[in-house]
Amino acid sequence: MTASTADHTQTTLPPLSTGPHRRRIGVISLIACFGGLLFGYDTGVANGAERPMQLELGLSDLSLGVVISSLVFAAAFGALFAGKISDAIGRRKTIIILSIMFFLGTVLVVTSPGFELLVAGRIMLGLAVGGASTVVPVYLAELAPFEIRGSITGRNELAIVSGQLAAFVMNAIIGNIWGHIDGVWRIMFALCAVPAVCLFIGMLRMPESPRWYVEKGRNDKALEVLKTVRTEERAIAEIADIERIAAEENREKSHGGLRAILSNKWLIRIVLIGMGVAMAQQLTGINSIMYYGQRILIDAGFAENAALIANIAPGIVAVIGGIIALRNMDRLDRRTTFAIGLSLTTFFHLCIGIASILLPEGMAARPWILLVLIVAFVFSMQTFLNVAVWVWLAEIFPLHIRGLGIGISVFFGRTVNGILALYVPTLIENMGITGTFFLFAGVGVIALIFVITQVPETRGRTLEALEEDVTTGAIHVHHSKKR
Repeated sequence: MTASTADHTQTTLPPLSTGPHRRRIGVISLIACFGGLLFGYDTGVANGAERPMQLELGLSDLSLGVVISSLVFAAAFGALFAGKISDAIGRRKTIIILSIMFFLGTVLVVTSPGFELLVAGRIMLGLAVGGASTVVPVYLAELAPFEIRGSITGRNELAIVSGQLAAFVMNAIIGNIWGHIDGVWRIMFALCAVPAVCLFIGMLRMPESPRWYVEKGRNDKALEVLKTVRTEERAIAEIADIERIAAEENREKSHGGLRAILSNKWLIRIVLIGMGVAMAQQLTGINSIMYYGQRILIDAGFAENAALIANIAPGIVAVIGGIIALRNMDRLDRRTTFAIGLSLTTFFHLCIGIASILLPEGMAARPWILLVLIVAFVFSMQTFLNVAVWVWLAEIFPLHIRGLGIGISVFFGRTVNGILALYVPTLIENMGITGTFFLFAGVGVIALIFVITQVPETRGRTLEALEEDVTTGAIHVHHSKKR
């Protein structure tokens, strides 16, 4: 099937309509996004819990960096292996397993008497975080109609920042009321158990991905699921399209997984681009704010308790930005949002660095001006970059390597994130805000050039049409013509 044929196929599908099937998609996305909520809370809770935890356990800055970054490094491996596992046993079963890991990891962290068990708990949480970041977007993308795939898949990123905001708010409340109590950080972490239970119970009643069923030759089950989230006419037309592309792919490939990628130069290229997009997202330094926001604000000039409260502001604008991003996700091209996002984040990196030079320490306005600039950076990131990145990663890979492709991409992104999480406390200590944000700005320029020259567009096309063009390399021809 040629690219033009693929485009024609998606335009001749029966139109999307309202009804119980649309509400069913909403319920499925709500339940699955508890995985994103857990992702956000487990990564955000350290921002506020890390200082009392460091004091109680007597951790050095490097040991603290190990505790914080252990989750992130584990998330890299969780993303890599969960993607492959979800290709083998299904998206739904994998998410259920991840919910159990979220719960057990929380128990280990809350009951840990010292450094070793604490790191073990953070590693288990990290494996679950990485797995959720890979499997949940794919699950949503494979269930959503292509017309609203961006907004449905993007809900997971909104859930992530909502989880981070919830962590910041609860940390501020718990820290200011019970901050004098030993072990207050354990209370902060314990709240992670609630959404883990909700995810486990909810996913027991959710369907499997119809596209995964087709990949496994269970076409009747796939149609059965599609009829619950589409009109019957649309479900029948769509399953025929999915089956046709799957059959063509099965004829062309004699193996799957990594061997399938290495046997096709276009698949190698798209995986490399996916890795680049995931790393570019992390190299903006967004998670340095989300992990160490209180520490950065203290360095800017806030008192400790004031920094804990001020730290809520980036969380609030992250949620607002995520809502705006969802509204625009099916209206603006993915590449356009990437370019706008990287341009704005790089600009605010420069502004923060310059402001920290020009505003002397001790100046009353200094912490507030820096807070405004940090908030503007987070808002730009969430509105124009974070949601689009996760949606694009969930769309771009062909079905037979989708879990592995996004897993490899997220693995490299999370590895970069882990390196930043490990060294940001030391970086801030030695370079201050000025050097840290100038460094992020330099990397942002490189990332912007990469996105403009290499990243193909995915909006407004079915997964099957994208799959054909990615496999044959036609998607890069379309991309070069648009430039």
